[in-house]
Amino acid sequence: MLEYTGIRVRDLERSRQFYTAGLGLVAGRTGRMAAGGVWLELTDPDSHAILELNFYPGEPPYREGDELDHLGFRVADLDGAVLRLTGLGARVRIPAFKEGESRLAFLSDPDGVWIELTEPGGPDAPPTSLFVE
Repeated sequence: MLEYTGIRVRDLERSRQFYTAGLGLVAGRTGRMAAGGVWLELTDPDSHAILELNFYPGEPPYREGDELDHLGFRVADLDGAVLRLTGLGARVRIPAFKEGESRLAFLSDPDGVWIELTEPGGPDAPPTSLFVE
């Protein structure tokens, strides 16, 4: 199931303000990625769709069009999903690994769009990395 869309942002606070004050999304969970980035979930109060803002401090500037960071999918069987998707042309970018109670893997679709697959270890497991309250 499509769980959320993650976009890469240049300024986390500016983007938080834009999407909350400008579009009515509600700031929620936040955390730090193992690679050093920071993520922040914004939820639409009506549809419950999640937009994840991803900020990577110290990364080189990116060109317009690089903003889509990844699509996040929750799967029941990570190994089966990886096998199925690679059979359909996906490329494994970061092999399956365990983070907290969840297992994750990153693939790219045949056009190069990154996809995060999460096999949750529990009902309240965060979608990515270390959960910060």
